[in-house]
Amino acid sequence: MSRRRGIMSEHMKEELAKELGFYDVVQKEGWGGIRARDAGNMVKRAIEIAEQQLVNKQH
Repeated sequence: MSRRRGIMSEHMKEELAKELGFYDVVQKEGWGGIRARDAGNMVKRAIEIAEQQLVNKQH
């Protein structure tokens, strides 16, 4: 089974990892080293940011 191509840019993922406090793990072990919970929190935060940007565009 092939992996899906990522939608988030590498820069966005790095910024979210820094904001959520696990960027050090990414630097040491790569993205495969983060916990599933951290990955989920990263996606949740990215969705929050996207929703906020949509709200801001509508005003």
